[in-house]
Amino acid sequence: MNILLLILLCVFEAAFAVTAGGRKCDKKDWQEGRLICNGGQLLVFLIMLIAPGIDMSFRFMGLFVLLILRIIVAFFGVLLTRKKEGERKSIAMMILSAVLSAVLISASLVPSFVITSYGGLPVTGEYEVAQASAILIDESRVEEFETDGSKREVPVYFYYPANAAEGEKFPLVVFSHGAFGYNKGNYSTFTELASNGYTVISTEHPYHSLFTKDTAGNTITVDPSFMSGIAAINSEGVDEETVFELSFKWLELRCDDIDFVIDSVKSTAGESALPEYWHTDDMQGIISALAVTDTDNIGVMGHSLGGAAAVNEGRTRYDIKAVIDMDGTMLGEITGVENGVDIVRDDPYPVPILSFDNEEHHFAAMEAEKKGEVYANNAVMGNAVCGYRTYVAGTGHMNFTDLPMYSPSLAKMLGTGSVDAEKCMMTVNGVTLGFFDSFLKGKGEFIVQECTEVS
Repeated sequence: MNILLLILLCVFEAAFAVTAGGRKCDKKDWQEGRLICNGGQLLVFLIMLIAPGIDMSFRFMGLFVLLILRIIVAFFGVLLTRKKEGERKSIAMMILSAVLSAVLISASLVPSFVITSYGGLPVTGEYEVAQASAILIDESRVEEFETDGSKREVPVYFYYPANAAEGEKFPLVVFSHGAFGYNKGNYSTFTELASNGYTVISTEHPYHSLFTKDTAGNTITVDPSFMSGIAAINSEGVDEETVFELSFKWLELRCDDIDFVIDSVKSTAGESALPEYWHTDDMQGIISALAVTDTDNIGVMGHSLGGAAAVNEGRTRYDIKAVIDMDGTMLGEITGVENGVDIVRDDPYPVPILSFDNEEHHFAAMEAEKKGEVYANNAVMGNAVCGYRTYVAGTGHMNFTDLPMYSPSLAKMLGTGSVDAEKCMMTVNGVTLGFFDSFLKGKGEFIVQECTEVS
């Protein structure tokens, strides 16, 4: 439908240019015609809001604002050209105006082509899912990405059962997004878990996230040095020392964020009011989420770099009972580099861990094992006290997130496979739920195949 909308708006421009040029109208008449054309375009957009796929979300907000601004500009243009009756408008300028208008309209519709109207996947649980958000200020840490001495702020997004019975409590699962990720990157995972009786916290890592907000309402975008660092470690020929130095720094930041979030939840759960460092417009929602959270049963999970951070948390915190790594290299298991080769911990990984791999990563890991090459994930899964590993057939790196549903074109650029994106996430979420049910709720034995097929 967005293609049809673009065509209709451009037809208006072409018709206006042809009509005005044919009449050889003066500037006053042309400006009045421009006002009528812009008004007609806005009317077309408003009428098409009843069509599927056209809405007032971020995808079309740019177009809506543009159409409103063009009407305002055209209106004042009419007022300013009243005294120019008889003064001709050149055909060249009419054509240029139509072309520029078409370019602006096309540009404003780019989000509608890049981002879909995805609103999540069906959930299987009995609970209604409620949401709440807050920003936690860690007074013990200075924000390293700023120079004004401000403290580290960590946005958190809660997903929890809304219709819990009195006194009912649910295990806590904390999620860490990948590089350039954001809080809804695994939205379907959060809602699926919450509908089945979990409190899920999606933790954003400012300056590692594509974009987020601070307590002042400012938009914080990803840090350029972090972006260049990610590009560096993924380029050919990068040395292992560089990878180790950068990844150690990134994991330290993320794990400090996760520790702060978990500690804050544990110290605040059950309280009737929030401490001052909790900033939220939905205090009751946060208090309700904390009231149903069982802080004695905690799991952590993440995608990519977030998965690496989750694995690290399983090593360093005594209160973590289960860990899931979604296609992340377990960088925290590397303790150093010697002669260009990683030094990997060989002591048993202490808590139940589930590792998802995409198809290419799985076979690369198997090849490394066959050749006797050092690879952190192989070492961890080989010595874990309770380790499970599976790869999902036909997947790429981004198939373990909802991005292929939000923005198929962007996800493809970042790495997707041939698997059906929706079915893949429903399968992954099902395995995730089974794992946490077993190790956070004690519900049955968890079993997973080496290869998880998506049906």
